[in-house]
Order: sequence, then structure tokens, then C-alpha cells
Amino acid sequence: MLKQALVAAALLLPAAFATAHEYSAGDLHIAHPWSLALPPNAPNVAAYFIVHNNGAVDDRLLSVDTPISSDAQLHEHVKTANGAMQMQRVDSVAVPAGKDVAFAPSAYHVMILQPQDRSLLTDGKRFPLTLHFERAGDVTVQVAVQQQAPAGQSDHQHAH
Repeated sequence: MLKQALVAAALLLPAAFATAHEYSAGDLHIAHPWSLALPPNAPNVAAYFIVHNNGAVDDRLLSVDTPISSDAQLHEHVKTANGAMQMQRVDSVAVPAGKDVAFAPSAYHVMILQPQDRSLLTDGKRFPLTLHFERAGDVTVQVAVQQQAPAGQSDHQHAH
């Protein structure tokens, strides 16, 4: 019985790695880049992920780019003087040593403006996104396009 369980586990292990959606560069670990499927009338789309800095030195995300758009920007949500939430572009995002930075709905996110190939922004597709870090260098990830936000994430679609 134990032998059968071990054989079954060994057969499932490659499948688990095939669906893994994580990337590393230096001390940085980028987990599950995702985006919502682009609605027909939305001009822009947002991408999300989590950056884990496992090192002892701070890093900084300087910029992003993707071949599906000539304009990809780092954005954050901020509260205005009247208490409303508003998105604004940021020049870079600090990734403190030993900490996580979440790129998530209503937080930091990557805004992809006027994507040229909308066919890549449908459920089940993936598109490349290159993250340019000050210390870790460039990391190209594959953003998984999903019909719904992952559990625990808001399904708010960013559209400027």
C-alpha cells in the first residue's frame, strides 16, 4: 500500500511543477503573476503578483515592459484628501529586505495601457511581462490570464 502511494505521489509531482507559476532572481521570488481577462470595452488591463525579498539587502522595482503594449506602468492606489481611492503612476517600488510587496487590486499593480494583442488577454492565456529590478536585474514572468481573481483577491478590474 505504501509503495502504491509513493508511486502515485511520484507521478503527480511533475504535474505540480508543470503548473508552478513562480520565478526567482537573486534573492527575489515572484509568485503567481496574474491578470483578469480583458472585458471587450476595457482599454487597459492590470497585472498582479507578489515579490518576496528573501535577502538582507533592499531592492527596487524600477520599471516593467511587455511586448503586448508599448506602455506598461507601475501604479498604486492612494487615498485622496476627500477619502476617495485613486490610482496614480509611481516611478519605482521599494522591495525591502526580508519583506513581501503585494501587487494586488487596490494596491500596487502594473497597468498595461492600450494592449495591442487583445487575444492574449482571454481566460487561460499567458503573456510575458519583464520586471526590471535595481539589484536583481531583469526577470521575465508569464502572466496567467484568469476569468476570476484568485481566492482572497478582489475582482476589481483596473481600467483607466
